[in-house]
Amino acid sequence: MKVVFLKDVKGKGKKGEVKNVADGYAHNFLIKQGLAVEANAAAVNTLEAQKKKQQKEAAEELQEAKQLKETLEQLTVNLSAKSGEGGRLFGSITTKQVADELQKAHKIKIDKRKMDLAEPIRTLGVTNIPVKLHTEVTATLKVHVKEL
Repeated sequence: MKVVFLKDVKGKGKKGEVKNVADGYAHNFLIKQGLAVEANAAAVNTLEAQKKKQQKEAAEELQEAKQLKETLEQLTVNLSAKSGEGGRLFGSITTKQVADELQKAHKIKIDKRKMDLAEPIRTLGVTNIPVKLHTEVTATLKVHVKEL
């Protein structure tokens, strides 16, 4: 019997796949548990419509990420901190502080975990921070640290 999997079933199939399984297994387990439905024309059409919708949403997400990248690369986030000799900061600037300032000054909300900063900023001047906006899109944000 052909079924369309609604959820991943270990060893049998992944969500969205159409596979041939034993009739008893399909009726007594997969369909009863809500893991699959019989693969008739309506179920296959629904599956195809869902796949098209997901592809369209993914394309829109990618486009939004590209637009946000262009915006971010033109901005500079300005932060102030106390510093000692040689431009070394007392303390450091973290991605949380950068994200908060970006939200406050430019009304752009970006999760601090998307900022790929190996270690906190400990010097005055301009630092470039890579920001992962999408699996395919990475922007570079300029952070200018000034003396207080």
